[in-house]
Amino acid sequence: MITIHLKYEIDADKLEDFEEYGRRWVGLVNRFGGTHHGYFLPSEGDSDIAYALFSFPSLAAYEQYRADSMEDPECQAAFELARSTRCIKRYERRFLRPLDGLSQP
Repeated sequence: MITIHLKYEIDADKLEDFEEYGRRWVGLVNRFGGTHHGYFLPSEGDSDIAYALFSFPSLAAYEQYRADSMEDPECQAAFELARSTRCIKRYERRFLRPLDGLSQP
């Protein structure tokens, strides 16, 4: 399993747009065979940092999702929402593997 950790720098004045973007991607990741663990939005502390976590069974499955998402109309609409509203200033992506006693390297 591979878990993707995204750290977003968002426009705090466009939080509602970012929330809509996140709602769309939760369903899309799940539709493409992943497991979305949710978006985590600013509360206390930094008002312009948000996070997302989602997993795929393997790096290959994630790469297939990435390729397929480039051709999917709903994914493209979600990308366009972020572009047109400029709710995301930048993001960082990290790949993690769980250490849960069950996973093997």
